[in-house]
Amino acid sequence: MTNQTLSAVPAYPSELSADTPRRSTAAAILLGLWLVIFFASLFAPPLLDDADATHANAARHIALTGDFVTLHVNGIRYLEKAPLPYWLDAVSFRIFGFNTFAAHFPEAIGVLLLALLGFHWASRAFGNRTGFYTGLAILTSIGVFLFTRIYIPEVLLTLFLCISLYCLLRAVESSNGAKRTFSSATYAYIMWASLALAVLTKGLVAIVFLLGTAIVYLALTGDYKNWRALKPLTGTILFLAIAAPWHILAGLRNTNGMNGHGFFWFYFVNEHFLRFLGKRFPKDYNKLPGYLFWSLHIVWLFPWSLFVPAALVVAIKKWRTRSTPLLASLRSLDFARQTLLLLGLYSALVLVFFSISTNQEYYTFPAYLALLLLLAVALNRAEDTFNTDASSRRWIIFAHIAFMLIGFAVAITLAYGLWSSRHLAFVPDIGDVLAHRDVGNYTLSMSHFFDLTDASFAALRLPAGLAAITFCFGPSIAWMLRAKKRHLAATTTIALTSTVFLIAAHIAFVRFAPMLSSKKVADKIEALEASGAISHDNTVLMYGDQAYGSSIPFYLGRQVDLVEGRSTSMLFGSYFPDAPHIFLTNEDLLRIWGTGDRKLLFVPLEKRDTVDQLLGNNKILLQETSGKALYTDRPLDQPNPQPGM
Repeated sequence: MTNQTLSAVPAYPSELSADTPRRSTAAAILLGLWLVIFFASLFAPPLLDDADATHANAARHIALTGDFVTLHVNGIRYLEKAPLPYWLDAVSFRIFGFNTFAAHFPEAIGVLLLALLGFHWASRAFGNRTGFYTGLAILTSIGVFLFTRIYIPEVLLTLFLCISLYCLLRAVESSNGAKRTFSSATYAYIMWASLALAVLTKGLVAIVFLLGTAIVYLALTGDYKNWRALKPLTGTILFLAIAAPWHILAGLRNTNGMNGHGFFWFYFVNEHFLRFLGKRFPKDYNKLPGYLFWSLHIVWLFPWSLFVPAALVVAIKKWRTRSTPLLASLRSLDFARQTLLLLGLYSALVLVFFSISTNQEYYTFPAYLALLLLLAVALNRAEDTFNTDASSRRWIIFAHIAFMLIGFAVAITLAYGLWSSRHLAFVPDIGDVLAHRDVGNYTLSMSHFFDLTDASFAALRLPAGLAAITFCFGPSIAWMLRAKKRHLAATTTIALTSTVFLIAAHIAFVRFAPMLSSKKVADKIEALEASGAISHDNTVLMYGDQAYGSSIPFYLGRQVDLVEGRSTSMLFGSYFPDAPHIFLTNEDLLRIWGTGDRKLLFVPLEKRDTVDQLLGNNKILLQETSGKALYTDRPLDQPNPQPGM
């Protein structure tokens, strides 16, 4: 046995245990989890301010105008993003209407396809149980859930990149009698087409990740000798045919902007190279400290990150027990080991790249499928050797003990919060009882979690209670099943525990809607117009950057003026000659306030003191929610009498 090559040793057996779900059953369970976690959450809360509604506004403009080349937000060119996510949203809007469901539906489909891709890839390489675990991990990881609550392109980028990686393996796979769904050439062309879609989703970083991984992988394995199988010439032509037209048209149609720059400089230089170096203009982002950047992946991949020690043990053992020199072993890999090597290289590249670059918490999302698949492989392997390998058994036990301790800690914390708020009345608007500490100036995605106070638990009793019960019992049940060697049931219980927690998290997320979305402000304006209390001939203004209330123009379906809001994403596009005159100064506001048609001014919490000093008592409050205010410059009109009154 010791003289055999790695490819001849079944080190990662597909089905060592009868405790394996049927492929159809596993797929049905994954679909059910997606429906419960992701599809059911498409209807609420409403679109959030900042990126969520900003991106929806860009897609709304496409759906209404048919202009698929130049993105616009509130009438201003929005040139910093690749277009594919907005194209998909525009199509969704045309089918389902302008609502929350339509805005987030493409992203939810992306999650489903990502889970099914992970299930298929892992099943082919390691068997149905590993495939099932991979799908479970993708659907129930905290990071995947959190970073698909707003419409950002990361899940679609991950999907297209991972399709490209899978097709890369299949294209260069040696013709050893393995069954193929498609020919080698077809896989190669799918790889190039998927890479083009990834570029249209997120930009040039997709090329860096795929080609960087492919070059190192092909060099290590010797598969560079099969380079013709990748169709580099005709594949590049296909790639350019898909990816190039939009870039060319966007460049031709968007010239002579800020400082004479057009699309090409802003998109390629400013949004790619200068962003990577931390010199992008304007600077409206933060970079996570190194210790947080790395350690937070324990949270984003939770609960599956608990099995990282087991994965490391499996990897070290395989390294120590290899029967051939390293270089020789890399030149004789089967599909399972090819998958491990490729995904290991890819995830390392993504993590290291964003540890150097400017980053947000979700930037490493493209590595999630790779990391979770590797963890699923290690977990399956550890389960198979649970009875015979003391170290595997030890680290699985460690994971379950950690899960139970974390679960009890969370349950106790939530129970304390519920007990502390037992005498407090339910507060519909949770924003009124938050601390508003302005952590990281709210440029980090998770900053608002630091705003929670004891009083806020009065508005979170249902989700907090549900999460507390789940974490109190779920980890213990999973451990009891593991102790009885019912491994499939134990791992599935971990996934179900996370599922119930994510449902509770979604309920809590909906409770935060008044603070995170300004839809109520848009609803108030429409209700006043419908009742006749204000005329339809009015001017809506927002104080500060459009991100403070980007859901307002989406739900009103019209352009709004910005006072002192020529900043961040609105800055570059505002300098084009045909940009609408929507940017006002404080002096402009004072000059028009109380004259001409009625003015309605939305003021975010962060700008209330400024506006109070500017307008003094010369304003009438129409609505206040989560510290955000809607003012007008004159008394309301006489409402229209209701029929029958």
